[in-house]
Amino acid sequence: MSYFDAASAAPLHPVARQALLAALDEGWADPARLYREGRRARLLLDAAREAAAEAVGCRADELVFTSSGTRAVHSGIAGVLAGRRRVGRHLIVSAVEHSSVLHAADVHQADGGTLTQVAVDRTGAVDPSAYAAELRQDTALACLQSANHEVGTEQPVADVADACREAGVPLLVDAAQSIGWGPIGGGWSVLTASAHKWGGPPGVGLLVVRKGVRFAAQGPADERESGRAPGFENLPAIVAAAASLRAVRAEAAQEAVRLRELTERIRTRVPRLVPDVEVVGDPERRLPGVVTFSCLYVDGETLLHELDRAGFSVSSGSSCTSSTLTPSHVLRAMGVLSEGNVRVSLPFGAAAEDVERFLEVLPGAVAGVREKLGAPAAETVVRDDVLVVDSLGRRCPIPVIELAKVIGDVPVGGTVRVLSDDEAARLDIPAWCEMRGQEYVGEEPADRGSAYVVRRLS
Repeated sequence: MSYFDAASAAPLHPVARQALLAALDEGWADPARLYREGRRARLLLDAAREAAAEAVGCRADELVFTSSGTRAVHSGIAGVLAGRRRVGRHLIVSAVEHSSVLHAADVHQADGGTLTQVAVDRTGAVDPSAYAAELRQDTALACLQSANHEVGTEQPVADVADACREAGVPLLVDAAQSIGWGPIGGGWSVLTASAHKWGGPPGVGLLVVRKGVRFAAQGPADERESGRAPGFENLPAIVAAAASLRAVRAEAAQEAVRLRELTERIRTRVPRLVPDVEVVGDPERRLPGVVTFSCLYVDGETLLHELDRAGFSVSSGSSCTSSTLTPSHVLRAMGVLSEGNVRVSLPFGAAAEDVERFLEVLPGAVAGVREKLGAPAAETVVRDDVLVVDSLGRRCPIPVIELAKVIGDVPVGGTVRVLSDDEAARLDIPAWCEMRGQEYVGEEPADRGSAYVVRRLS
């Protein structure tokens, strides 16, 4: 089995395993106590904090350990918003932030705060000038991920941090995906990360708040972790997290070159091996081990099951998943194809022969899924010289499949109206038009769902 989903959770690093087992014997006591076992535990906790702070590039007294990366995000956002409440209640996020950031933003908005989402381009990156334009006198906090979790695009954190500093607004950086590759540059104010993303154990997050940033911890007071992360510290996991972060950093430069070459193979060869594929994300400014592509006329969940049966564990931001049946917010914000989406995120040590085997298996898997989905036929009628495809009640990717089937029956300059009540069609039909060189005229209201109008150009 080849595990290609490191962006969700990286395999436990060998150093993390060793440190975890050692700390289970030495770090079980309460580090707040003064007796021998407590002092020993305190030494381990302090050493872990120093090691993590060195890797992040901050002071040790600016960093606390939380119970998860999500908890770090929620505590960081809530604490800064509360600490700067007198300034205002305006929060800025990018449209492609991790769901933990967006959920915290929803809570803030429901509580009466104001929210601005900054758009991204088709590669998934924000424009620093557009970000700067949203900064206001009442802006309490801005948030920006260091790199995207679905497509790997790196964000211009340093430029956005400069704009925030000039405006006197703290910038929170979600560094979960990239902290294992190196420190985050720029004048950020708050940083969060999660150990299971770099090969540490799950259940350990990092929250860094720079000195001088107004911060008011929310919830009942607790003496642990400077009052910012309540509860007894999971010391063995913390020690393992810090040790593994130091270990992966030592390997990062060499491993980044190797993994970037492997993902470049996927980026360049998949479009040659599989027809009707869109590779998404920035081709240059991206994480070394992440490559994402979407396949027309494919159900993403079915494709993931086919690849799993072939021995490959991959992830998806596809609209066609049983859990949501809605498009990925990241792919939607980018305006790219969402159907049949596959994210390959290679872990440290991924073998080149496994990548080659994946490239051998993928074309057959995609072809098999497309063959299975070719049977359902939508009703097609002609109304006022316009071909109408009725795909109501049919889910992604059927509306696009039926559009592709009938476009050749329309004269050049003629139009097709695709009726659909699937939310994914709003994203996938325009993406299909761009890939196929046809004109997407727009969306019109319909008795049920929407009508998506396409004009044939060739």
